[in-house]
Amino acid sequence: MRMVINGEDRDVKEGITISALLTELELEPDVTVVQRNGDIVNRDAFDTTQLSEGDVLELVRFVGGG
Repeated sequence: MRMVINGEDRDVKEGITISALLTELELEPDVTVVQRNGDIVNRDAFDTTQLSEGDVLELVRFVGGG
């Protein structure tokens, strides 16, 4: 299935969850904000939110530093 992730077209497995996608992309859920089709997804819903054909995702990671 095809979707847009951070402005790039990408093919992903049918029925993949946000949690599984983050694992596939090697991103840590605890420091990643997910916006799906303009709405922020609550971290508690990462395991149960299945992505759909044509979804537009923005994935933002928080990094510390100083």
